[in-house]
Amino acid sequence: MTNWKPSRDTLSSPLHTSLATMIAGAIEDGSLSPGQKLPTHRKLADDLRLSVNTVSKAYDILRRQNLIDGQIGRGSYVVDTDKTDGQPFKLESEPRNLFDMSISRPLFNGLHVEAMQSTLRTLHAGLDPAIYLSTRPNVGHETHRKTGVKWLSHCGLETNADSVLMTNGVTHGMSAAMSAILRPGDVILSDMVTHHLLVSSVAYFGYRHVGLETDEHGILPDALERACVEKSPKALYLLPSLANPNVHMMPEERRRQIAAIARKHKLHIIENDAFGPVAADRQPPVSMFAPELSVYLTTFTKCTVSGLRAGYAVAPDHLLPALTARLIVFGWMATPLICELASRWVEDGTAQALADWQRAEIVKRYHIATQELAGFKWTGHPASLHLWLQLPPDWDSNSFVAHARELNVAVSPESPFLSPKATPTNAVRISVGSIREIERFRQALKLLAGLLLRPREPLPQFAY
Repeated sequence: MTNWKPSRDTLSSPLHTSLATMIAGAIEDGSLSPGQKLPTHRKLADDLRLSVNTVSKAYDILRRQNLIDGQIGRGSYVVDTDKTDGQPFKLESEPRNLFDMSISRPLFNGLHVEAMQSTLRTLHAGLDPAIYLSTRPNVGHETHRKTGVKWLSHCGLETNADSVLMTNGVTHGMSAAMSAILRPGDVILSDMVTHHLLVSSVAYFGYRHVGLETDEHGILPDALERACVEKSPKALYLLPSLANPNVHMMPEERRRQIAAIARKHKLHIIENDAFGPVAADRQPPVSMFAPELSVYLTTFTKCTVSGLRAGYAVAPDHLLPALTARLIVFGWMATPLICELASRWVEDGTAQALADWQRAEIVKRYHIATQELAGFKWTGHPASLHLWLQLPPDWDSNSFVAHARELNVAVSPESPFLSPKATPTNAVRISVGSIREIERFRQALKLLAGLLLRPREPLPQFAY
């Protein structure tokens, strides 16, 4: 235990911020040295005549600043910044000891922070004032669209700048594409288990959502053909590359079959390719096989850093006016400064380097999953940010999520991903990237594996 003696007299309002500043100062001047253990929340609260909640808030601030860290049963310690490659902050305050595997986000470390800071320091150099003074063109600045052609080629899509529109990520493009193609009451098809934002967006817009049968490669061509005949759909929403949440990489032959059926029935395709070039075994986009019917969407948020909310939509000429109009309605235009940053990363190779780094880090997590989840039924991919875990018959998705939460492990239930009338598949989604420390990731999987091996027991119910 440290001999550091804090003083209540030096604190000011708000108390938790002042306490965090005092501890940070003690770390900076050496009063608290790397590796030293901090007082427990209760002990420090008693010493300073504060509430435990105030001390907890202060410690949370210090964790987000990467000044302290904690481990289950060991307490909080001063971080040795010379020995950590860690992040300079935590994304948000989490409940103590929580293993949060519920949010799909890319991995990151100091490399990403340095890349962003370096670009921001030089962003002004050679920057065209039109980037921040103008509110047009709504489709995005020409230089950004031309750079987009280069990035799209890394994704396997060959196109030209006139067909590219800038977006604030895939969700922005998806909303614009659906509203450009569909009207309330129209039918849109997708996998039976599909992206949760599609499920909610379709409900908001008033479309009819029909889920299709799939196998390990994605939508079954026969199921698509039947739906085209029986349902007269206007659009097909596809996630053929590392689908969220059920993780499949559709082979090229299946992609060609899907495109041929779409052409036969004049069915528009909205293709979500959020992971871009991360997967080493990626196949050509379905949009390459039916470009006259396809809106292809990709983004930087899954392959570089989450906050780089810039992306591209590629569409045929006849859809561009309607798509542009919807982009205006949903956001006027993609944020030019963010698009400028993304473009510079494409041009100088940073974006590709970060995508390559992402692939290398995810594959480590994938190998850990193969070890810790051996004997259980799950699907994943060496470049996917999540796993899809099939539960034993005596478990259901919601109960498993609740029991896992009792172990301080958060995973996603299947319900948000189910299309209307879909039969529950009895599975959960496990994020690969939301726990940064690789050993904590392993520990979380061990906890889940142990839970799967035990008989299901009812959780206590309380009434007040």
